[in-house]
Amino acid sequence: MQDRQAQKVAQKVALVTGAGRGIGRAVAIELARAGFALCLAARTLDQLEETRRLTGLAPEHALIVLIDLTAEDSPETLFTTLIDHFGRLDVLVNNAGWGAARTALHKTSMPDLDRMLALNLRAPIALARLAAATMVAQGSGAIVNIASAAGRAAPPSEAIYAATKAGLIAFSRASFAELRHSGVKVSVVIPGLVDTALIPPNKRLDRARMISPGQVAAAVMQVVNSPAAVCPVEIVLEPQLDPERAR
Repeated sequence: MQDRQAQKVAQKVALVTGAGRGIGRAVAIELARAGFALCLAARTLDQLEETRRLTGLAPEHALIVLIDLTAEDSPETLFTTLIDHFGRLDVLVNNAGWGAARTALHKTSMPDLDRMLALNLRAPIALARLAAATMVAQGSGAIVNIASAAGRAAPPSEAIYAATKAGLIAFSRASFAELRHSGVKVSVVIPGLVDTALIPPNKRLDRARMISPGQVAAAVMQVVNSPAAVCPVEIVLEPQLDPERAR
């Protein structure tokens, strides 16, 4: 029992939200290749099981947690489940997010507004708060938040989504300033258009020019693998060729 507990504590652990598909799945696969045990969080079991299969990890090293992060108590529930299973956390990737279809501000429904605020901003902040306490005690760790270029460009008809992503960028920079002397890295990845199911088919978009989930995952791994003496606080990714430019 003691040997098993020692082995559990010795292996580094990463938590990935929105791990069932897209960016979250790609990040999980890369972390598994790097030797991390995983906690995979999302709402859909079959998607998470497929992610776990693709990582090649045994179930005891790839914990699946079905959870809706818009619920007020869900971050604490997720974090407690993770710590109970693994006993530690070394990397948190706040990837789960959602944006309503482009809608004028005055036509945006309150349920959509509340969901974007809860999933894109409240949940990652709450999880980062919990992770920070564990990582500061360990003297090391990395928190990586996945934002969006919309947080900088502030496009029309995306006011609330843009506000949540801008808030996540500001939160990441402020958290880095607070935690940098504790050995904890805090970074934000800011991608442009990423080819995932969250962006529906659109004749005006050349999807071949869009960023791939794997390219975002590579940016996350730049943070995870960065030397202890440096932290890539912001990584901005833009497609080399504009996907929205007329073909």
